[in-house]
Amino acid sequence: MNEFAYAGEVTSRPRETPSLEELTDYVYFRRNVAGVQREWWQHRFGCELWFLAERDTRTNEVLRVELPREREPVTANEPPVPETPAV
Repeated sequence: MNEFAYAGEVTSRPRETPSLEELTDYVYFRRNVAGVQREWWQHRFGCELWFLAERDTRTNEVLRVELPREREPVTANEPPVPETPAV
């Protein structure tokens, strides 16, 4: 068992009404870099907190960890950033 759960790299949701191609890219394709990337993680068997980590995928070294911040909606139609990732 692993105390921490990987939940995927940080992505940006498409703005407004996305085209089918934009929506497909968002749902199915990831950058999957060989190097440093920002990722969602959860402390599953502890406080259950969701957090962001910058991790070097080549060495598995964690370079930075931070709690997600809520941001103000850009427009009245845009929902706020969720507290947890959509997994």
